[in-house]
Amino acid sequence: MFQKLYDKALGWAKHRHANKYLFALSFAESSFFPIPPDVMLAPMALAQPNKAYYFALWTTIASVLGGMLGYGIGYFLFDSFSPWLQETHYWEKYLQAEVWFKNWGFWAVFIAGFSPIPYKVFTITAGALQMFFLPFIAASIVGRGARFFLVAMLLAAGGEKLESKLRQYMDMIGWVTVVLVIIGFGLYKYYQ
Repeated sequence: MFQKLYDKALGWAKHRHANKYLFALSFAESSFFPIPPDVMLAPMALAQPNKAYYFALWTTIASVLGGMLGYGIGYFLFDSFSPWLQETHYWEKYLQAEVWFKNWGFWAVFIAGFSPIPYKVFTITAGALQMFFLPFIAASIVGRGARFFLVAMLLAAGGEKLESKLRQYMDMIGWVTVVLVIIGFGLYKYYQ
């Protein structure tokens, strides 16, 4: 089952419009969309290792542009959507991001750009707190670029050998992931 999905994802990664989809996903994720661009970047870099760095650059550019939109949302519209934000699970993340900004500024954006922390929360927070725009852009370029180029480098280096190993173990990886998600969800509900 998971091998078929894996093969399908690699097929989509070679689609003639894959670059456009990667750009759109990367842009949207930096300001409002919950799915990280790594889910497209990884299979694209794996399917076409010779273009991995091109895909990483494309992802970085789109992500930083999306981050600018997130900054604009925070700067110009925060008062409008703040009540909605308070009703979601993102409010606590926003408050944490606010504390990080007060303590670390540039480094908070850099860390959010590189790590799995929701970058969109930091782009909106940077705008809401009116962080200087150029340091925000610089931190975004360095943080996002480092993350996406690292993904591309690792997958391009693995190439066909990594692709065949992943395909061989994809069903096992898929089922283990499903079990871990179910256990994680169960623990979350139990301790909530």
